[in-house]
This record gives sequence, C-alpha cells and structure tokens, in this order.
Amino acid sequence: MLPAENSSPRKTFKKLRNSFNLIKSQVGFHHCKWFFLIILIQVTFILFLAGTSPPAIPLPHQHQHQQISKPQKQSIHQQKQSKDQVQISKPQKQRIHQKKQSKDQLQILQDSKPKNKYQKQSKNQFQNMPKNDQQKQLVQDECESGRVYVYDLPTKFNKDLLNNCHDLDPWSSRCNAVSNGGLGPKATGLDSIVPENLRSAWYWTDMYSAEVIYHERILNHKCRTLNPQNATAFYIPFYAGLAIGKILWFTTAKERDRPSELMLEWVKDQPYWNQNHGSDHFLMLGRLTWAFRRKTDADSDWGTSFLRMPLMKNVLRLSIEKNPWDDLEVSVPYPTAFHPQFETEIKQWQDLVRSRNRSSHFCFVGAVRKKIKNDFREVLMNYCKNETGSCKIVDCSVTHCYDGAPAILEAFLDSDFCLQPKGDGFTRRSMFDCMMAGSIPVYFWEGSFKTQYQWHLPSPSEDYSVYMDHTEVRNDTNIIRKVLDKFTKDDVRKMREILIDAMPKYLYARSNQGLGSSNDAFDIAIDEVLKRFKQQREQKQKQILEETRKDEKSIE
Repeated sequence: MLPAENSSPRKTFKKLRNSFNLIKSQVGFHHCKWFFLIILIQVTFILFLAGTSPPAIPLPHQHQHQQISKPQKQSIHQQKQSKDQVQISKPQKQRIHQKKQSKDQLQILQDSKPKNKYQKQSKNQFQNMPKNDQQKQLVQDECESGRVYVYDLPTKFNKDLLNNCHDLDPWSSRCNAVSNGGLGPKATGLDSIVPENLRSAWYWTDMYSAEVIYHERILNHKCRTLNPQNATAFYIPFYAGLAIGKILWFTTAKERDRPSELMLEWVKDQPYWNQNHGSDHFLMLGRLTWAFRRKTDADSDWGTSFLRMPLMKNVLRLSIEKNPWDDLEVSVPYPTAFHPQFETEIKQWQDLVRSRNRSSHFCFVGAVRKKIKNDFREVLMNYCKNETGSCKIVDCSVTHCYDGAPAILEAFLDSDFCLQPKGDGFTRRSMFDCMMAGSIPVYFWEGSFKTQYQWHLPSPSEDYSVYMDHTEVRNDTNIIRKVLDKFTKDDVRKMREILIDAMPKYLYARSNQGLGSSNDAFDIAIDEVLKRFKQQREQKQKQILEETRKDEKSIE
C-alpha cells in the first residue's frame, strides 16, 4: 500500500495555480474570460437559491417546552381542559351525577341529625347557667345517642283497643290486664310474703301487656322529642298483639292481616318514613314473634303475616321472644309482677331475696297441657311428685297462675333452683318471675336462653343458670337431681348474687322516670335502640363519604 500523501493547504494552493497556468497556456485569454464569467453566474444563482429556501425542520420534541412562554402554556392548558371536558364519556357523566347524589344524601343525613342548642359546657359554665337550662343540659348529656319521636297514630290502632277492652279476647274480658298503664290490678294476698312498705310495688301484670307499658313510658321518656326533625328514632305505638288477640280464632287469614295492613298504609305516607324507608323506625310486639309470621294465606295457618309484609322489611321490632334468625328483632323481658317506683324499693327487695332462707332444692310451676302429646311439662310434674323432699310444686291446673299468684312467688322464694321448660315458644314469663325471686333457672332447650335478652341479662348464661338437654332428661329424669346436687352452697350463692345485681335490668318500674341511677328494662331497651340507630346513621354517612371520594378520584 502506498503511503498517504501529505496535502497541506499551501501545497494545495500551489497545485491549483499550476493547473490554472496550464489551462491558460492552452486556452486563449478571451475564452478564459467567458469561462470565469459563467462560473461566477452559477455561484451567484446557487447563493440566491440558498437564501430563499425554507428553514430546516427541527427534530421532534427537541427542547419545545423551553421555547413556550407562560401565556402560551396557560392557553394550551385551557384548550386541553376544554377538549377533555367535551370528550367525557357517558359512564363518567353518570359518575358525576352519582357523586352529586351522594353529596346530597350526605347533606340530608347531616341535616337530619338531632339539633340542640345545649352543647356540653364546662363545670363553671354549667354552674352559672339558669336552673331551667341546667336541667336541659343534663337531658342533653343523657341523650347523646339521639332522641325518639312518637307517632300520633289514629286511635283505632291503640287507644280504641283499650276503650273496648271487653272485646280483646273471645272468651274473657281483658280490661284488668290493660289497666294501670299495662301494669294490671294491684296485687293482693301477699301479706305473709312481701313487707308492707313494698306491697304497693306489686301488680298482677299480664304477660302480654308490654305494648301498653312501652307506650305509656315512652310518652314521658327523657329523650322524647316533639319535633321529628330532631329524631334519631321513630316509635310506632301500634298494639299489634292486642289487635290480633280477638281475631286469632274463628277468622280468615285476610281478616287477621287487616289491622296491620291499615297501620302500614298510614305510616308509609309519613314523610319521615320515606326518608330512610322505615330503617329508623321501631315498635313493640307484646306477643311472641311467631304470632306475626304466618307463612301462607291459608285460613288454617296460625297468626298474621305482619312481619312478612314488604313494608316491615326494615323496621326494628322489640318482642318478648325474638326469632333467633332475624337481625331486626330484639327480645326484651316479659313484664313481671314487681314494679318498683324508687331505687330504695328495689334495694330493699334485693336484700330480702339475698337473705331468704330456702327450704326446697328446686321447684316446678306449671300445668300439664293435655292436648300436647308427650308434653315435657308432664315429665317434670311427675318427677317432682316423686321428689317431695326436694321439689316444690305449684300445679297451675289447680292454682290460677296466668297473671300471678302468691303461691308462685312463695315457691320461687323458697327454692334454690326453678325448672323452666318451654312455654308457648322457647321462653316463658315464669323465667323472670323465678329470677326476680332469686331462684336459679334450669333450662331444657338452648333456645330458651341463647340469643334471647342479650341487652338485659348477664353473659355468659352459665354464671347464673343451668342447662340440661330435654331429650336426656326425658330418658332419665334422675339426671335433674344428679346435676343440681353438684352445686355447692357457695356456688348457689354466687349465681344468685349475679341475678340479684342484674335485677333492675329485667324489671319494669312503675315510674315514668325509671329508677333514677339504675336503668330498668324499658330504659335499657330504648337506649340500645337509639345507640343502634345512631351507629347505623354514622355507618351510612361513612359509606357515602367513601363512595364520593372514589367517584372524585375516578373522574380525575
């Protein structure tokens, strides 16, 4: 390979000059002049074309953002926003509409919160307030969960039933049962059992009179409001149990449903029903839940279909026995015969029960139901008759037991344990008569205590009661004595003490103000309803808020 030639600018110029001289020697001067003139014209033309050509096209995205001024940026951003707004799809429009609806719902919930000018005050502020305002402040503090509004139903749904009490039962008058605000007539024949200063607290209360008791008490409740806009809960004072009592027999299914249908027709037209579709409404059922759950339209099927009606699907129900599989039902205690007016009365009764000398190991109060084949009550009755040294019997086929009797109270006060079979349902009023006297209940069906009375009775149930499976007892009744003999005197004393301490919670006071610092069964029920509805409202607000935030993020 030949070496590269060194070509400096000086040598290059020398070569060009030699080449020019060579051309000059061969071509005449005249021809050279024209030759250089042509070259000059060509160079001039090339320079002209270069000056008029368009600028070079820049590379894509190369430093464009650095050359845009602030006003231009704002203009471009606004154009982009306008374009995006025009291009919003239908689903996005729907989400925007849903977002607006959610905000509106949230505003409605917030506006419907109980409004009260009495907020919590400091101790000094409270002392400086007028007495009238102090009382209102105390009520406000006691009603933190909200207030209850009581509907003024047409009288045919409650008061007219009381005025026509002779017609509430096809066989006998119910006027005694619904007298004295549902407490019934004053109890008599208790001179040898109850101290004189406590006898005024005793009534022969009907087991199905709770609808009247609750209505009387709620009209005077500390958290009642006359302004529905301030209400957390709405009470429907419909005497459903009394209304169907006279038509449970010898009537068609349609006739039995009619009172409930008429009541619901009235309630559904109320503005505060439609606000939450009845989910903040509640009522009291004085009969067992099973009387309101007829499954078919057959006339031979028992009871009414009240609780199965579509308008009742959101309404909370208080019942003396609940359906364990229905979350909208809460069981409350049966009314007993003891209705103290003051805390001192209940404390005196607690002391009497605590110090009572008990001569019987256990007792049974009831009657054999001959129409029921292999009635378990007959098993218990026959067993007790053979255990005369340990078991005390009150045979209600001989003694009138329906509304209460001195013999029943005396049997429970004299016994450590009381045998409690099923009643018309899994529960019976006798359970509470028994506990009120300090006698420890013995259950034979789990349905008698599991899921029932959770607001009012202690937990666990084993601390104050005994359970024996009814099938095992039916096969060998001696199990009863064997199981109960295992409990020592100290065990019995501890179990009884739990029942005594809990006593105010499962009794109904005869005072509209309750028992002062001790809440009775009614106070507890209403407080728990208000707490439940308040929590329900807060959960709904939280849900709407979360959905609104999700919608906002999806739109962005």
